[in-house]
Amino acid sequence: MTPSPELPVDPDIDLHVPADRGELAAHPAAVLGAIAAGGVLGALARAGLQTAFPHPPTGFPWATFGVNVVGCLLIGVLMAVLTARPAGPLVRPFVGVGVLGGFTTFSTYVVDAQQAVTAGAPGTALAYLAATLFGALLAVWTGDAVTSRLLARAGGAAR
Repeated sequence: MTPSPELPVDPDIDLHVPADRGELAAHPAAVLGAIAAGGVLGALARAGLQTAFPHPPTGFPWATFGVNVVGCLLIGVLMAVLTARPAGPLVRPFVGVGVLGGFTTFSTYVVDAQQAVTAGAPGTALAYLAATLFGALLAVWTGDAVTSRLLARAGGAAR
């Protein structure tokens, strides 16, 4: 099944998977509204954490690091859940793109690193860049792997 040419297709939708094709049923305005609403919630949560845990320019930006790693963990969990148990067409845009996309902040990650270099702490900047990259990749993999195993175990126990 191919989508009609007038509808944009999300590049991470596999048109060979029926559950993924279900996301095409949502009207583009509804998808944008879901993303925007989720983005507001995610960005407010991130801003609150960064305000609660400020750091000096030469210090390690723990709030941004934690937000990005936790956000990536939750993205892995979400993808595993939606793979095992498909949901409505607005769930992934709202939670994944909106809430978690607004929560994580790789633009601030780069600004934090630049500020550390400018303030004379290139070692902190390099450690932060590397720790965030590896931490985020490990977190998304762990979220997906652990959640997939737990869902498979729960599915087997339910039978």
